[in-house]
Amino acid sequence: LKMSWFLFYLPLRLLMVAFLCYSIKVPISSSQQSFKTHLFNFYHSLILADGKETTVHLLKDIPKRYYFILEEGRALAPFTITVTPCDVPIEWSILVHKASAICSLPAGDPYTQEVSTSQKAPSMVSTIFNYKGNSVKTYMGMSSHFALYMLEFLSTERDTHISVYLSTYMTPGHLYPELPMDPRIDVIDVGHTTVTLTWKHSPSVLQHRENIQYCLLVNEKHNYKSLCAAETAIRSSGMKLPPTLALSLSPHLLEPQQVMVLSNSELSIINKVSSGDVRQICMGTRNTYTVPNLSPNTQYYFDIFVVNILINASAAYTGTFARTLEEPEPKVTELEEGKVIQVVLDGKTQKFYSLQYQARHKKIQFTFQLCHGQVRVHIAKNGKTVASENISGLRYFSLKGKLLDTYLVQLKSTEESNCSVKVALSFYKPLFPLLPESLKIKSFSKLRTCNSVTIAWLGTEEDSKYCVYKRKIEEDKDWMELKSADRCSGPESRHKSEKVLCKYFYDRNLQRAVTTETIKGLDAGSLYLFDVYLFGPSGISIRYHSKVVKTRKSC
Repeated sequence: LKMSWFLFYLPLRLLMVAFLCYSIKVPISSSQQSFKTHLFNFYHSLILADGKETTVHLLKDIPKRYYFILEEGRALAPFTITVTPCDVPIEWSILVHKASAICSLPAGDPYTQEVSTSQKAPSMVSTIFNYKGNSVKTYMGMSSHFALYMLEFLSTERDTHISVYLSTYMTPGHLYPELPMDPRIDVIDVGHTTVTLTWKHSPSVLQHRENIQYCLLVNEKHNYKSLCAAETAIRSSGMKLPPTLALSLSPHLLEPQQVMVLSNSELSIINKVSSGDVRQICMGTRNTYTVPNLSPNTQYYFDIFVVNILINASAAYTGTFARTLEEPEPKVTELEEGKVIQVVLDGKTQKFYSLQYQARHKKIQFTFQLCHGQVRVHIAKNGKTVASENISGLRYFSLKGKLLDTYLVQLKSTEESNCSVKVALSFYKPLFPLLPESLKIKSFSKLRTCNSVTIAWLGTEEDSKYCVYKRKIEEDKDWMELKSADRCSGPESRHKSEKVLCKYFYDRNLQRAVTTETIKGLDAGSLYLFDVYLFGPSGISIRYHSKVVKTRKSC
């Protein structure tokens, strides 16, 4: 046991001699100088960095030691040490070795002197702090003597890693972020998809706003005591993470499983993991925040961290949790036979709009006309899905069943902007007109003149009514906006002066179901927007794709 004690303290004592005696100008021989240099190189990797966080990897049941020495020439040397366990509980302690006893050694061979004094080691070493657990702990000390400090870390559960921050500089920029006297997070409002949080300001934010920011962590599993603990948990789910501040501030370091959202000066990182999303949102120095885009009736855990971006260190508030409100039962609208309704869908809430119908006929047909945006349609019969797809233009669903079958139609916007769609239910004859193979309008460049253009469009085998409208548009006007207007709007929305003509035509042979019209009385070198409306037997119209044509400047 004595030999083990001797072997442990021999290199440590020699290291103290080399560092401390050099610091207080004790004369040493050239051989001692060489020995000091050798020890410095040997132990350089064990010297704890000052003023920044150090990641320490621990193997199970194998202690690891780091050293630091207080700066030369300071009568009173304050320092702080913060240790953050990133996974399992650890044991750690701080030991101090006084310099005065070391440097009073008489001249002679350093090895001999070390052997003679090593037996006094217990009286020269004192433990000033020790802790066991997985909480973040900070030790603040003050020394009036030159001394060598040793930090010893041990993990008895499994391999792990910790974060250690040492600062011997008490300047504001090098201080670890402080928590307020009351570090709790308050939940002040809960909605179906949002939770609003508030917390007391950190003293560090109030004093050094330019280097401090708040970051919020949101997940569905549990609270975390530190950012590195959260990152460790995410890694265990099978993904790699960049360092915390790189995660917060450097989007180019994102992993493939991460999504970055930047809006309103907020940076949100969403980590896609098998157990759910883990969101990290940094919001500057605001101490109130509404978390958006949550799922209804779901419990979430919220952690706030105050981060010093200058030294990449963070302190955790006391985490909280909240359950979002349950989504109310969607309002169901009854569909009526032979009637057309237009539904506007909210893209922000992404809610389903529900329509219901109890069959009075064995064969029914649902018709959907997309007016604006992108819409997904889901149709269920007696609770079983019979159709589900995104629709565009005009879409028919012809279904067979039994009398009194219950049909539920659900509509949802697939975009963040609002969408609209017309819905109709019919039995014998469709309410909407029979459509041709294409709804494109063709113009003939060779037939253009200074005051006329010729257009053509396809018809069907049914005798139907077609009306042509025109609108002159300015050169600098965004005519694409006119083309993307509500596709469900009919001729009733047009000015009477825009109407050109109406005509009926059909052809049993679809190869010949084509008609042309020459529109005259136009201005030379001008842009015109042409629309053709096809009317069905019930009076409902379908608009062909708008066509823009420019007349010739000179003829």
